[in-house]
Amino acid sequence: MNSARPREPGLPATRFAVLGYGRFGRAFAELLLQAGHRVHVWDPQADVPAALAAASMPAAVEAARWIVLAMPVPRLRDALVALRPLLHAGHTVLDVGSVKTRPCAAMDELLGEAIPHVGTHPLFGPLSLARNERPRRTVICPAANHPAAAARARELFAGLGCEVIELDPESHDRAMATTHALAFFVAKGLVNLGVDEDMPLAPPSFQGMQHMLSAVRGDAGHLFAAIQRENPFAAEARAQLLAELERVHRQLLADANDDSLAIPAPPDAAA
Repeated sequence: MNSARPREPGLPATRFAVLGYGRFGRAFAELLLQAGHRVHVWDPQADVPAALAAASMPAAVEAARWIVLAMPVPRLRDALVALRPLLHAGHTVLDVGSVKTRPCAAMDELLGEAIPHVGTHPLFGPLSLARNERPRRTVICPAANHPAAAARARELFAGLGCEVIELDPESHDRAMATTHALAFFVAKGLVNLGVDEDMPLAPPSFQGMQHMLSAVRGDAGHLFAAIQRENPFAAEARAQLLAELERVHRQLLADANDDSLAIPAPPDAAA
């Protein structure tokens, strides 16, 4: 990973406290370091390198400007409760979870007007960072009371080589339900059926599916349940997909000569 924009010479390093050192927390800390920032990590459940490890949560947070919540989404609220007494208006808190409605609501409730905060979802992971895949995008969900924090987050992620998309939490989760959550849902079904990435008889049309399986397994396959359960719109998206697949299945059984079963070409294919 070498594509984060380095700090301009002479500018002081920004201090980050990264709370959580799982797969994404580790990758994000490395990205921050490569951009020239100073990082302290607190995660009592992980093996954190001595050069990054803070002795305690207060030690990690004390001198930091940014507080990065990189723990699993179901643990975020408890982490905020423990963190709140350590925070002041000079901090900016951001989360990096893949769902936004509930985490943003929790930050609004527990941090309120006193502590600047912003929801973010980096649309990349350890595998895509290692491959230096582009474009690298991040969604930010500004808190109504903290527009300046959103502006700082936009600048931060732009400095990490990201295109920044601004959405409200509900719009983000609705979009992720029909992309992120469904991709993981389909991948889980294929893996359970024994469909693997390395299939010598797979035609070129399957290469996109192979890439999806690789990305899901390498970036966040371990977060499957959280991605499905924490997004309030994921269950509806799954139900719609299953209903449509069932409709196509019954149509195939009923009429083998139905031209309506053809998969339409992309809109620009006829141009």
